[in-house]
Amino acid sequence: MKKGVSFLVTVALMALASSLASASDPSPLQDTCVAIAEPKNAVFVNGKFCKNPNLTKAEDFFYSGLDKPGNISNPVGSAVTPVNVAQIPGLNTLGISAVRIDYAPYGQNPPHTHPRATEILTVLEGTLLVGLVTSNPENRLFTKVLNKGDVFVFPIGLIHFQFNIGHTNAVAIAGLSSQNPGVITIANAVFGSDPAIDPDVLSRAFQLDKNVVKNIQSRFWYDNN
Repeated sequence: MKKGVSFLVTVALMALASSLASASDPSPLQDTCVAIAEPKNAVFVNGKFCKNPNLTKAEDFFYSGLDKPGNISNPVGSAVTPVNVAQIPGLNTLGISAVRIDYAPYGQNPPHTHPRATEILTVLEGTLLVGLVTSNPENRLFTKVLNKGDVFVFPIGLIHFQFNIGHTNAVAIAGLSSQNPGVITIANAVFGSDPAIDPDVLSRAFQLDKNVVKNIQSRFWYDNN
């Protein structure tokens, strides 16, 4: 009897240790979530506040308009139409979202990262050159030419891009593993930050003349998202 009890206690302790070892903090769903002492001053939670389930309706899980092309008449020649928790409230806590991306001929979705999501992209029309770069110190570049029906995956946090190498418009649709993936467009973040990063910092980082850096910073940085 004692052996049986001892065995059960051992199993229970192992199960508890296993659950503690596998526990982890939830992934952040916005850029910052500063703790405060007074709940009355709270504005955001890690995600969104939940609606009373008794008031939930079909429209909470619905979005219409992904068949409509975005405006690609802009400096980068692309437009991203998001379908995340801001468009479909029912996505809250589900860890998934989608985007439609339209590209003009030789338009691009510039190098960027999604800090909170892996992306899986499918080409619906056209031909895209896509690529991703691994983290330091290797910084390996992986590229692939995608045609209609081809699929490519961009791992979470890695810099990646798409470039329309065709003579006609291109369209892609992508799924992302977060209700709020976030986007950091590299050029915009580095050279178009507000306030601007000290030109001395960027001059040394990019090994450019300080006046060149200032000239780049003075330009208008278009956001296609």
